[in-house]
Amino acid sequence: MTVNFTTSDFAPVALGFFGLGTGYLIWGPQELFKWPVRDVSVDKATGVWGIFLPGLCQLVTGIILFVGLTWFQVFKDPVLYMAALAFSAYGIHWFALGWNRFSHHDFRPNAGMSVAYTILSILGVVVFFAAGAWPVGILFIGLTGVYVSDFFVAVGVEVGERALGLFHVATGVWLMYLTFSTVLNITLGYHLPGG
Repeated sequence: MTVNFTTSDFAPVALGFFGLGTGYLIWGPQELFKWPVRDVSVDKATGVWGIFLPGLCQLVTGIILFVGLTWFQVFKDPVLYMAALAFSAYGIHWFALGWNRFSHHDFRPNAGMSVAYTILSILGVVVFFAAGAWPVGILFIGLTGVYVSDFFVAVGVEVGERALGLFHVATGVWLMYLTFSTVLNITLGYHLPGG
């Protein structure tokens, strides 16, 4: 017996956009403006937010996309494969970032992580611009800036943290736009440029 599922127009990308955007808007001001000033309490709070908003929201989105693409084949757009990879990988890495911040672990190993995630972000730029999904391509340009900046933070270049904060805030605002446009396009039939 073969079971066929209907193609779905409801890829859960808005959840991933919202989670990552919220995380960036929490972490970015601290890095860019030094507000709030980092101490044990702030690190614990931002660590928890990092785990649950960008971490969990993106991981759930990535898993649903992978399952929908591979097991149930309810999503047909091959570009969603890149989205599934990115949401899953970025979500898992936010669990590590959040836990490391919460527990006050050394941030220097982020240098190697940032190289890998810069490569993943550049891959997203290529895929989404080639597919004509320029709003998501812009997101991946922002992500590339985040991870290039994160490399400089990890190796101790002072300006790196301010640059990281700037990319977090700017990309976080763009993610809020993508959340807004995606939800309006899906629920109300708008035609805004979005995810």
